[in-house]
Amino acid sequence: MSKPRILIVDDEPALLKLLARRLELEGYDVSAAESGERALALLAAAQPQLVVSDLKMGGMDGMALFATIQRLHPLLPVIILTAHGSIPDAVAATRRGVFGYLTKPFEADALLAEIRSALNAGTGSATDGAGNGYNAGAGLPDLDHAWRAQIITRSPAIESVLREAKLVADTDASVFISGPSGSGKELLARAIHAASPRRSRPFVAVNCGAIPEQLLESELFGHVKGSFTGAIRDHKGLFAGTAGGTLFLDEIGDMPLLLQVKLLRVIQEREVRPVGSSQTIAIDVRIVSATHRDLLAEVGSGKFREDLYYRLNVVSLALPPLSERREDVPLLANYFLATLAAKHNRVVNGFSSAAMDMLIASSWPGNVRQLYNVVEKIVALSTLPLVPASLAERAIQRQSEEFASLDDAKMRFEFEYLTQLLRLTAGNVSQAARLAQRNRSEFYNLLKRHDLDPGLFKSADA
Repeated sequence: MSKPRILIVDDEPALLKLLARRLELEGYDVSAAESGERALALLAAAQPQLVVSDLKMGGMDGMALFATIQRLHPLLPVIILTAHGSIPDAVAATRRGVFGYLTKPFEADALLAEIRSALNAGTGSATDGAGNGYNAGAGLPDLDHAWRAQIITRSPAIESVLREAKLVADTDASVFISGPSGSGKELLARAIHAASPRRSRPFVAVNCGAIPEQLLESELFGHVKGSFTGAIRDHKGLFAGTAGGTLFLDEIGDMPLLLQVKLLRVIQEREVRPVGSSQTIAIDVRIVSATHRDLLAEVGSGKFREDLYYRLNVVSLALPPLSERREDVPLLANYFLATLAAKHNRVVNGFSSAAMDMLIASSWPGNVRQLYNVVEKIVALSTLPLVPASLAERAIQRQSEEFASLDDAKMRFEFEYLTQLLRLTAGNVSQAARLAQRNRSEFYNLLKRHDLDPGLFKSADA
């Protein structure tokens, strides 16, 4: 197993030599540079997983070096070493994305602890100066970071969740992930699958709240030809189709009670019966489920079955909102900025300190998903290499205005539900109303509210 690679930068030769020797004795592969300029020259060749740099140096200082590293390698962690008098500068640096800082003189154990923490946080892929990729967390002694490469974090809370996820991934235990919308529940589910023995088999995700009940049963368990109007051929279903892989049931709290009973039976018996069939099919599927709801409260109110809850919740993992892990905001924002600038072919190198302060202070009700959208707006509207505070404020404000209200979200869901019913029944209002468990006149009122014409769905090509 390769040693973790560290690049150290200091313009004091004696301290540089001492630091290199100590880290080599600890088992690290060390490259040393006596200036910021030399460090940049070594960066592509050494491909370090961490940079440790003095703050005050002649020529390019530590912050100038960090700014360049941040632009070229947004996921590469940097630790700053500083004298007592420059602590305010170091604090400002951490707010801009520096992983951490230590004051001179520092205890060797403190430096080693900070280095271990930074290496464990280096989870993503960076690129060298030629655009070649390398894993910023490769070579760590405890695990291969490829399984969690899409989860960008330096939050102790998220690291704790990931440690538990890695432990449970090797088993077949059902995992229940809780957390607010946009916090990364599907990413965590994919990471669990990638770390599991099932990694070579399919990972399939389905949103239980976005599909009408009658369609959801067929989607999950399959159906046979002729079992209902529109069933023109046999359909295997996701449980049978996942075949040795992982099935991610997102928003499981929105699953109707009748379907919960059938899901419980599938989990207990490890077999499914397609809609309209008298035959069962054996399944081999690992289930990971998630919801933004308080599922225990749903159990208490009778909206979710207690026996199913305990079947799904063998291991529980909770993702905190972005507002409770603000240390991730600079890391995520810079990663998204580099990714989106490349995607849209824009020259945007970083955020001003005021813009980053604004991002860190924002409430982020939409969590990581909302931060991504804000950064995408910033990239689209940017005319300068450095993002000013005014542009960050404008993008945050626009995103907040576009964040759907509960009423808007309900209307959008209702529209999608009605259109799927009309497709399923080929525009037969009586049958659609019966499936929706509404009387015909009430169903017509729903269609009128959304300006939906059933006649448009009667064609086979609708």
